[in-house]
Amino acid sequence: MQTLLAFADTLIPGERRFPGDAVAAGAVTGPGAVQAGASDILTSPQLPLKALLPSIATLLDARAIAYAAPRLIWLSPLRPPFVGLSFAHRTALVEGLFGPDDVDRSIWQVLSLLIGVAFDTAGSYDTRQAVDQKHPGLTWLGFPEPGSDGLWRFADFSYGCPLASLHPGTTPSGSPA
Repeated sequence: MQTLLAFADTLIPGERRFPGDAVAAGAVTGPGAVQAGASDILTSPQLPLKALLPSIATLLDARAIAYAAPRLIWLSPLRPPFVGLSFAHRTALVEGLFGPDDVDRSIWQVLSLLIGVAFDTAGSYDTRQAVDQKHPGLTWLGFPEPGSDGLWRFADFSYGCPLASLHPGTTPSGSPA
């Protein structure tokens, strides 16, 4: 899981969780995908992905070795190869994984989508619970608290104006007639 969390930290970097953290490279201050629960979403029993994760991590580590060897980058045998790369080298490698000619690009795209869901939406948690527990991604993004009735309403339209008129048969609760 270290390799996949380092991949998540490369996509949505965060600060180190503790001194000497090799997974979270500490490229920025504030929370990243690792702090926001990337491991929870990747291993969620609701997704058929958990059994594939060791193979995906092995593939990513093989890519890290193939990246490091011609550049004469020494990789410690004490940690997975991808984790052993500096943040700058992780980023360069990941850029290549998303190239149009990469045969495994769809794997990286799916992983990146799930990692984004972990940070941007707290996807593996109940929204109310995530907000109450100050989920790092939702907090960082400024996700609003619900109203006093526990429901979310948004007074401001995302485009700054309503996109359509309210249907005349819409009930006060917002349901269509």
